Amino acid sequence: MKPVGTLAAMRALVVRDLRLALRRKADTLGAVFFFVIVASLFPLGVGPEPALLRTMGAGVVWVAALLAAMLSMPRMFADDAADGTLEQMLLAPTPLPLLVAAKVVAHWLVSGLLLTAVAPLLALQFGLGADAIGVLVLALLAGTPVLSLLGAIGAALTVGVRGAAVLLSLLVLPLVTPVLIFGAGAVDAAAGGMEISGHFSILGAMLAASLFLAPWAAAAALRISLD
Repeated sequence: MKPVGTLAAMRALVVRDLRLALRRKADTLGAVFFFVIVASLFPLGVGPEPALLRTMGAGVVWVAALLAAMLSMPRMFADDAADGTLEQMLLAPTPLPLLVAAKVVAHWLVSGLLLTAVAPLLALQFGLGADAIGVLVLALLAGTPVLSLLGAIGAALTVGVRGAAVLLSLLVLPLVTPVLIFGAGAVDAAAGGMEISGHFSILGAMLAASLFLAPWAAAAALRISLD
């Protein structure tokens, strides 16, 4: 039998996870509905003042996106550990960090990318202008992969742990706070007519560091969790 190449193995894992996500539409759509509900509650709670809504809009959308993305993080490796797939990944000839990276890509496609697509509609209810919404989308495209990458580390550390969702939140939330700060800050800067390149430079640096370090850290955490 011809051995499966590294890229083919990663692609097959991404396709498998996407198919599983399509079969569990309730979980995927549940995160989107949660995102919409959380972001929509704030205008109802603080009142219809346009200036206040514009000021808080970017931060609210980012916080709602972060919380929605975290709903699916505990399942990133838990289902694979339950059905034995995770043990096969550890024994596979493909390096485990690359397989972890493939699972992160699949998680981002059904979580971060989907939330980014919905975000402009939510931004409209906060009165954000077209330029600010464009910056919000770009910031989410740069920041949500970092959420998935850092979430993979927390998910790997909590595989098989009772109360994994709560523990994962405690581990991941402090790590992703800088992404929230600079992502929302870029939108606020754009709305105020200020330079946004500094915010995106920091987001890009965090993304590059996460791409390089997070799969290796998550792979090491998986080996520790399964020992």
